[in-house]
Amino acid sequence: MNKKLAIFFLSTGAIGSEVLAAENDVYKLDDVIITSTNLKQSTSKSARPVTVLSGDELHTKVGQTLGETLKNEPGITSQSFGPGVGTPVIRGQSGPRVRVMQNSLGNNDVSTLSPDHANGVNPVIAERIEVLRGPSTLLYGNGAIGGVVNVIDNRIPEQVPDKLLGGAVQQRYDSAANMSSSGLKLDGGKDFFAYHLDGFYNDQGNVHIGGQQIDESAARATDPTLEGTPVLENPVGVINNSNARSRGGSAGASLISDVGLAGAAINSLENNYGIPPNGTGNPSTRIQMNQTKYDFKGQLNKPFALAEAVRMKFGYTDYKHVEISGGVPATTFLNKSYESRMELEHKPIGIVKGVLGFQSVNSQFSALGSETIVPKSAIDSYGLFAVESLAISHVTYEFGVRGEWQGITPETTYSSVHYVPLSGSVSALWDITKLHQLSLAITQSQRAPQIQELFSNGVHDATTSYELGDPKLQKEVSYNLDLGYRFNADWMTTEFNLFHNWVNDYIYQRQDFRVFNEHLNHFEAFCSGPPGACLPVLQSAQANAIFRGFEAKTVFPLMQNRYGAIDLTLFGDYTRGTFDQGGNVPRMPPLRYGLQLSYEKNDWSANARLTRGEAQTFAGENQSNTPGYLLLNLGAQYSLATFHDSELMLFAAGKNMLNENIRNSTSYLRNFAPEPGRSAEIGIRLSY
Repeated sequence: MNKKLAIFFLSTGAIGSEVLAAENDVYKLDDVIITSTNLKQSTSKSARPVTVLSGDELHTKVGQTLGETLKNEPGITSQSFGPGVGTPVIRGQSGPRVRVMQNSLGNNDVSTLSPDHANGVNPVIAERIEVLRGPSTLLYGNGAIGGVVNVIDNRIPEQVPDKLLGGAVQQRYDSAANMSSSGLKLDGGKDFFAYHLDGFYNDQGNVHIGGQQIDESAARATDPTLEGTPVLENPVGVINNSNARSRGGSAGASLISDVGLAGAAINSLENNYGIPPNGTGNPSTRIQMNQTKYDFKGQLNKPFALAEAVRMKFGYTDYKHVEISGGVPATTFLNKSYESRMELEHKPIGIVKGVLGFQSVNSQFSALGSETIVPKSAIDSYGLFAVESLAISHVTYEFGVRGEWQGITPETTYSSVHYVPLSGSVSALWDITKLHQLSLAITQSQRAPQIQELFSNGVHDATTSYELGDPKLQKEVSYNLDLGYRFNADWMTTEFNLFHNWVNDYIYQRQDFRVFNEHLNHFEAFCSGPPGACLPVLQSAQANAIFRGFEAKTVFPLMQNRYGAIDLTLFGDYTRGTFDQGGNVPRMPPLRYGLQLSYEKNDWSANARLTRGEAQTFAGENQSNTPGYLLLNLGAQYSLATFHDSELMLFAAGKNMLNENIRNSTSYLRNFAPEPGRSAEIGIRLSY
């Protein structure tokens, strides 16, 4: 592997005399504007890695889940739990270490509590997705050492459109699961009024794969629930119980003037998806999720002498999902959450500009069924934050600080707990020349344990395990170092990031040496019951850990003439997680690298992308290794103008053209649910 890494470094990061000689070339960096920071900053002036998907790029990459949409971006993979669940994994971090937001407010579902819980965010109607790391993450919470994912869908308009009626409609079909997806949005307004409407409907069958559903040898070696089961139900070419259906929509409106804006929106989401079975013949599990959100937004422009703008946001989320086992409701998760935030963007003080503010989140959470997995609890969080930036000569600096008080009050014999996590970050971007940029970011972040990490105690049907928390868990403290380099010339553009994270008291689930016998209702060293009677015990634990790795991307323009333009992109990423006491952090992504050829001419574009994923041989204790794979994806799109300023885009894609049976190393179900096999996708999008 070291040899492969060395070859990749040389191919993407070399800076020789040819580069230095190119300093007189035309210089143009990406001028995409980051909106999540509230400083309206260009990505070319950001001193930390930033990923932005919007426009046609987003429309062609969008998947059924947020993780699927982002999984091919540098440093990002998807933690699938079957096709119905796909949460983002950033640099090996997931769950509470990756904060998912909608329009800069927390989504407040329960996807961070367990890997079988889907995000309450559907990317189909998104206008923009931004992934942030560094100081700006402190605007939204402590402990997001992976990063912040902000899905922007304009449900509360901030500008009055230039026409009374506009919008888009799209339809797509994917053969991997006979999936049909429809989406519609309308935007319009006049004078001081703007409105937004959107809706979507997705329906898919069982997912087709390139081999057997269950990797039986790996599953039997690591999963005690299979002990004593002589024969597993192991279909070929399909994942049973992986069908899903979802629908949702939003309605919002705003009053907008030079003084500011005031707006509100309501959003509804329903999602029903299956959990792939383990082959023992036990009743199948499905999850029925319902979520309703009410959002309010206000802004005053220049309300007093020192203020550029004051922004106020409030959101209420009513979330429910029921885990249904064999057609019978098993465990119900409920979360009623109120989130509010106030931000003051102050006028520049000399060369310093920035944002400071206050945020609170207050929730009533429970996970109840035949037995209580997590007690009903009040969860409260109050935070103060500030992010400032300044430029001195050729260096742009950014500073961030955040302090919070977090408390959990359970309605049981458990005692209340509270934590005071404090975090800070500083970054610098040095414009060495017009062609070269160097960035450095240092972050110290503290994360308080979540409720399920503290108080879980019961059988969780969807994960087929007995989960045990630890009320004595301490704060998780991480120290993150991020070094980046950018080069931009006519003949090549490249971006390279190195990171090294030290985490004290890293919280993770460790598989206990015991099993839980459901028939006898007790723990034992060896299963004494019939086949399928015993479950693995997952215990919350803490240990010091280190994460290190890189992301790299280089683009070479190979041709640009009357026949069109061809670009060659080389890319790769890698994350390695180890415990100080020895051993590997589980569910880390493998080394990935590859190339993409892209062609554009007039209204046509096409690409071919080949990715090599190496075998993951550092799987962690009681985890199985995953084999390497080759992933070949093809894509094409054609845009044409029609009448009255409307545009029609036709797109098609071929996914996993080699029909590989890919096991995702970041997935808890990698031995039971491989990635989709060869498929074709076609779609049409009309915007007007």
